[in-house]
Amino acid sequence: MGLGAAASLTGLYSWQIAPYQLEFVKLKMPIQNLPPELIGKTLIQVSDMHVGNRFDWNYLIESLDLAKAYQPDFVVYTGDFTSFENEEQYSQLQNVMKSAVLGKIGSFAVLGNHDYGHGWSNETVASTTCEILENAGISPLRNEIGKSEGINFLGMDDYWGLNFGPEKMMAKQDPNAANIVLCHNPDVCDLPLWNDYQGWILSGHTHGGQVKPPFLPPPILPVKNRAYSAGEIDLKDGRTLYINRALGHMFPIRFNVRPEITVFELTKRELT
Repeated sequence: MGLGAAASLTGLYSWQIAPYQLEFVKLKMPIQNLPPELIGKTLIQVSDMHVGNRFDWNYLIESLDLAKAYQPDFVVYTGDFTSFENEEQYSQLQNVMKSAVLGKIGSFAVLGNHDYGHGWSNETVASTTCEILENAGISPLRNEIGKSEGINFLGMDDYWGLNFGPEKMMAKQDPNAANIVLCHNPDVCDLPLWNDYQGWILSGHTHGGQVKPPFLPPPILPVKNRAYSAGEIDLKDGRTLYINRALGHMFPIRFNVRPEITVFELTKRELT
């Protein structure tokens, strides 16, 4: 009887409470070549909102409103804006993005696989999503470099989508500049396209697995490299990967993996 009650309570918690227990994760972000005037500035990362019909997206609006209290200088969104089923998600995303948290200096985004619709293969869904983001004051980067007052944001289109091809962009990355890479899927870190890039890579996609047994890795991760779960990972070659645990959910079930908005304080990384 006791075990049954405990299981029921755990299930109720994982379904009704944990998916909405937002955590603001605060970290330092040392950046090589960071201009002195940007030291101490704030960058917020939002990832994987999954606007749709699988959970109440008013939670997303409330979360974005909370993020505005940080008055960020930069904001980046790392993909999967919707869980696309049909055109209804366009109006839903428009409603959510009326409350988008924006950077005082710059706001950028990359697409995720779900932003390509069914089978990750619909360019109309991707381009319409980009239009909604632009109308909200956010610059989508599709294998492009967005420059913003001393920082270059290198935005890769989604690895599983139709437009992945960041090789030309990475060939043009300036090692003497302050650079941050945005890519939805962290598996991209293992591809031979980095051109000796040194710096941060901000991604999402995994949701941290959403369910993580204590002292064990998440049983379900949508990546080939299962080391890419969540949080900060030193790739041992001058690159630092950060995987956001997602603000939204594919399905509103979470256990031991809280939803996240990441708040970075920019600092200068000294050459070693």
